[in-house]
Amino acid sequence: MLVTVGAAWLIGSRRPKRRMAGFFCFVLSNILWVAWGAGAGAYALIVLQVCLCLMNLRGFRKTFQAQ
Repeated sequence: MLVTVGAAWLIGSRRPKRRMAGFFCFVLSNILWVAWGAGAGAYALIVLQVCLCLMNLRGFRKTFQAQ
């Protein structure tokens, strides 16, 4: 959860390097949530995290296409 909160803080930065770090932290948090969900048998959480990860990657791609 702390990685997710840190990622949200970074993604709101005006500095491009911090925003990029935020994207990577979000992806890391998705991976960590999936690992936790797999251990807990929380399959809906796993599906949610996969969808959120795809949306994060889409945002990452759109950010760099706009430059």
